[in-house]
Amino acid sequence: MKKINEILDSLEKLYPDAKCELNYTTPFELLIATILSAQCTDVRVNKVTAELFKKYNTAHQFARLTEEEIGEEIKTCGLYRSKAKKIRETSEKLSTLYNGEVPDKLEELIELPGVGRKTAGVVLSNAYKQPFIAVDTHVFRVSNRIGIVDTKTPEKTEFALMEVIPKERWSHSHHLLIFHGRRMCKARKPECDQCPIKNDCNYYQEGKESKK
Repeated sequence: MKKINEILDSLEKLYPDAKCELNYTTPFELLIATILSAQCTDVRVNKVTAELFKKYNTAHQFARLTEEEIGEEIKTCGLYRSKAKKIRETSEKLSTLYNGEVPDKLEELIELPGVGRKTAGVVLSNAYKQPFIAVDTHVFRVSNRIGIVDTKTPEKTEFALMEVIPKERWSHSHHLLIFHGRRMCKARKPECDQCPIKNDCNYYQEGKESKK
């Protein structure tokens, strides 16, 4: 536990501004932005939602749109037809079952079309301030590279991280690992020489051993 806390402390010093980089003002806006962020950068999503949310920003409004109309609004996000379908179906379900409000329970969130544990975790953690670790590709890659966990799937990574990271640090550690994955511990060319936690990193230590 001590080593993991020290790793997180180092990452906090490196990324004092680590936070959710999707722009939103309500839980519903965050839900839509997170659905749009699949295989798309937060920068691109924020450009799309800056215009989109001026026109529509409630479940009731989106439920009245066709998939084609939503698709036209989100076209530059990629996979827009699939996302438009999920957004419309989710908006309709929210309107019907929850009077347009986004539920604050994991079990209810993951019943929404296009909402898995990762998306639900982002909403619960950021919009509702509940302790949660949402595991995206960065969190999965970085936590396994460092050796905080040793898992094969995002869902196993989520549960493993919850076991080894103190609960009060769950939500913020999610942001720290994402920031590290985007800025330094990149998928193809991690910048190991500049990394402040390289001495505690399995990937770096194994690389040193292989060069001997």
